[in-house]
Amino acid sequence: MQTRTLYDWFRTSARLHPDNVAIEVTSDALTYAELRAATQRLSADMRRMLGRSPRRVGLLTSRSLVGYIAYLAALRLGATVVPLNPANPAARNLAIADEATLDLVVVDDSSGDGLAEFRAQTTVTLLDLTGEGWRGFLVPGEATEVPPAVERGRDDFAYIIFTSGTTGKPKGVPATHANVDSFLTEVITRYRFRPGSRVSQTFEFCFDGSILAMFGAWGTGATLCVAQRGDVLTPVRFINTKRLTHWLSVPSLISFAKRLRALAPDSMPTLRLSSFGGEPLTIKQVNDWTAAAPNTAVINCYGPTETTVIVTAYEVPADPSARIESSNRSVPIGDIYPHLDYVLLDEELRPCDDGELCVRGKQRFPGYLDPTENAGRFVSFDGNRGRLYDGTGPLTAQHWYRTGDRIRREFGELIHQGRIDHQVKVRGNRVELAEIEAAMRAHADVAEAVVLTVAGADGELDLHAVYTGAALSDDDLTRLVGHLPSYMRPRVFHHRAEIPLTEVDKVDRKRLTSELLATRG
Repeated sequence: MQTRTLYDWFRTSARLHPDNVAIEVTSDALTYAELRAATQRLSADMRRMLGRSPRRVGLLTSRSLVGYIAYLAALRLGATVVPLNPANPAARNLAIADEATLDLVVVDDSSGDGLAEFRAQTTVTLLDLTGEGWRGFLVPGEATEVPPAVERGRDDFAYIIFTSGTTGKPKGVPATHANVDSFLTEVITRYRFRPGSRVSQTFEFCFDGSILAMFGAWGTGATLCVAQRGDVLTPVRFINTKRLTHWLSVPSLISFAKRLRALAPDSMPTLRLSSFGGEPLTIKQVNDWTAAAPNTAVINCYGPTETTVIVTAYEVPADPSARIESSNRSVPIGDIYPHLDYVLLDEELRPCDDGELCVRGKQRFPGYLDPTENAGRFVSFDGNRGRLYDGTGPLTAQHWYRTGDRIRREFGELIHQGRIDHQVKVRGNRVELAEIEAAMRAHADVAEAVVLTVAGADGELDLHAVYTGAALSDDDLTRLVGHLPSYMRPRVFHHRAEIPLTEVDKVDRKRLTSELLATRG
């Protein structure tokens, strides 16, 4: 079957369902025909500004209608989309623009406080859509000459997502049109997207979960309902206002809504499918969510950006008594998609039943934008033992991507055990932070738990546990971790009303550590 480009998925739905509503952003709504026409007109402006079709387009936008139009316009012209996070410092976005060799950056009123500095320092051409002038793209022009769409091949890049690098330098992760085509072909069926579905968009462009929401909806004639920041933090109200059938987010938002006492029984009757990923999903969170949304199926998914959004989808049993709770109190992530291969490797790169997950296949990315980042991140096999890719020679389809995630199989399902890089040594002892967090969550009154390492006065690492929910007594806390070895018991416990999240709503470990250090003085 011929590979469909990311724009093909939208274009086909626009042809088959022109009168369906394609997108709703605050009070604005566009049908597929209207969105396609606006995309064509904006693509004409992009081409006119550069005198040619752009090669790579940066989007310094957040949750704005024109940002979504620009995304499609760039794809229509065959460009690779490179999201820039408006919450980033300008210096970081400038570095990404340079690394990605952008030739056009779209800015609008959602571009953030760093726009002025970015504008002053960038050498990239800016398409300025601030103000209300962009609304001209929503009405037919008298003599707008629409350039022809530029077709791309299976190995061309559809988008590049920049993730945090261990060196502090962002790493560019490209996804090809073939990668995304394989992904969408799999998930559209699993997620039951169809014309008439109303799908939440809770993610920023810079988080690849946005691809699942956007093109799961636009690949089937469904409606994409874009949540503003305040909507994300009040999910029940947004779901009911928009009559959503599909909710996609990180699990933290369940706990946040529960703290606000917003998850009343039967309060979200329109939901038919809810998907959570990016963090461990607990049985308690599932039970709280399904009590409020009695008609929803729940999918727990997993996948690094390097393997194109997600590579597993575990559907939680509808019957609460049949739900599986793993040894670390999280919901299974399910099995790897059948068109992908995986292996678990131990520290000596030998196959095992409990180790680092390595993946290859149609969704595996072709390698980092900076090839020097590839060394050590892939493995091939010489007999029964893996051999690290050293950065020399070709990176082939036979190489497995090392996810950095520790996985084991329980109950016939894969269980996420935490990050390999969250395995630390405390006074010479190897410690899995996720194991301590699981022990903390075992208490019925603990909503969330995060364990961090903080340098002690003696220079050694101390374990600090941060938790939300009810404040526990010292005796309760001691009993909660009493079954753990002494070196795994947190030295300090911190009760908080909430745990800070990043811009993509994951636990902000860096900020939390800084706050603990500041409190300690």
